[in-house]
Amino acid sequence: MSETLPAIGDGAMPMTLDGAGGGDFGLPGAPGASRHRPRALSRKQKAAIVVRLLLAEGVKLKLTDLPDSIQSELAQQMASMRFIDRVTLKSVIDEFVAEIEDVGLSFPHGLEGALTVLDGTISAATAARIRKAKGFSFTGDPWQTIAALDPERLLPVLEEESIEVSAVLLSKLKVSAAADLIARLPGPRARRVAYAVSLTGEIAPEVVERIGQSLAEQLEAQPAKAFAEGPVERVGAILNFTPGATRDDVLEGLDAEDATFAEEVRKAIFTFANIPERIDPRDVPKITREVDQATLVTALAGTQDAQPEVIEFILEAISKRMAEQIREEMTALGAVKPKEAEAAVSAVITAIRELEATGEVLLKAGGDDDE
Repeated sequence: MSETLPAIGDGAMPMTLDGAGGGDFGLPGAPGASRHRPRALSRKQKAAIVVRLLLAEGVKLKLTDLPDSIQSELAQQMASMRFIDRVTLKSVIDEFVAEIEDVGLSFPHGLEGALTVLDGTISAATAARIRKAKGFSFTGDPWQTIAALDPERLLPVLEEESIEVSAVLLSKLKVSAAADLIARLPGPRARRVAYAVSLTGEIAPEVVERIGQSLAEQLEAQPAKAFAEGPVERVGAILNFTPGATRDDVLEGLDAEDATFAEEVRKAIFTFANIPERIDPRDVPKITREVDQATLVTALAGTQDAQPEVIEFILEAISKRMAEQIREEMTALGAVKPKEAEAAVSAVITAIRELEATGEVLLKAGGDDDE
């Protein structure tokens, strides 16, 4: 049996836990000890010495990726050892350092490690096919992987799995993530899951580990989505940048085909007319700084007759001096061609969407599009 230890510090540890092991180790000067020659040790013993020394120096080792049997052997080997003389310790460290320096390049252990390295380089569909062909078997800490997933992928688990499994999942997530997920559950199920969390204290660690592995494999086996966003978000994003007449025509058609879908799309749409109801006045200065002033003036001048409430909302939310300057420029600009106004309005909406994506602006929940 031979398994390579995982990375320690900044390099990979090539020393392995193999060969016969165990034995007594005397202090320098004790019978059988030598002040001049290092003791003969197995590679298991040497690996245990290196791990013990690094822990004594305060290095945080991540050995959880090792199979349970190897972790157990390491613990048993360390338990069987007592004292190591300085000559032997120096010899072991010298050998370890020499092996580290001889390593030119290390590759990840196992298929999952390789796919992790290739993440972002090969497509998600290809990675899924490889896992399916080889038979996916999760290794490493499953809960660490689960905690890093998008909460949207975890919500179906809470909705469909047993109350007990859902309670364990919530207990292993960060409090903020757990709170966000439980808030999305229907009231009765949310209460049952919350109560079940209070009963998880007696669950054995190995049971929690098995649940984590099962959920990780289940989530990893889910087919990759062709689109990052749902159909409502995609249609809403498209209609955000279409002319108003076209947008109204499309929404009327959607009403006839699927009124529920049309309603959801209306909520996803954000247009110039939605600014007063969905933008906090304190965020308006961020938007005016993001948009070129000439473009902003064109957008306001081109919509002042159709949407005077939007213009007043924006100008009231900025400094009086800047508002007066913009009013003067709007007057000087005069009539604006519809196409120029449409382009300027689109630029303002794009800036707002970009600020929302970065978290600088938060859109309030809105209702129907009144434009």
